[in-house]
Amino acid sequence: MKKLIPLVLLLVFMDMAAQVNEEAQIRHTIEAFFEGFHSKDSVLMKQSVMDGVIAQTIGASKDGKDALRAEDFNTFLKSIVQIPDSVDFQERIVSFNIQIDGAMANAWTPYEFWYNGNFSHCGVNSFQLFKDNGNWKIIYLIDTRRREGCEQ
Repeated sequence: MKKLIPLVLLLVFMDMAAQVNEEAQIRHTIEAFFEGFHSKDSVLMKQSVMDGVIAQTIGASKDGKDALRAEDFNTFLKSIVQIPDSVDFQERIVSFNIQIDGAMANAWTPYEFWYNGNFSHCGVNSFQLFKDNGNWKIIYLIDTRRREGCEQ
C-alpha cells in the first residue's frame, strides 16, 4: 500500500501538469487572435481559428432589448483590417477561465474595450476551441457588450 501512494500522487501531478500545459496553449491561441486583432492582421487572426468559425454577439438592439447578431467571419476580418491607423482600439482581457474535456475547450474571458484611449464598453467573450492535430483552434466565438455594470 505504501508503494501505491507515491505512484498515485505521481499520476495525479502528471495529469495536473498536462492540464496546465493545455490551458497555456489555449490561452496562447486566444492571445494570438487578439494580437492579430489589435494589429489588424487578418492572417494572424485566421491562424487562430478553424475554417467555418462562427462569430456572434449579444448586445442591445436599437430599442434596448437584448439581441443576438451573427456575423460572417470574413466580413468581420475585412472590417478590422479597414480600420484607419488613426483609430486606436484595444480589447483588454481581464481574466481567463478555461475548461477542457479531451479535444474540446471553453474559455470565458471578461474584457474591457477601449477606443481612442476612452473606455467604450465591457462584456465577456466565450470561446469554444477544438484541438486540431495538436493545435487549439477557435471554432465558435460569442461575446456580450454592455456599457453598464462594468468595472474599469
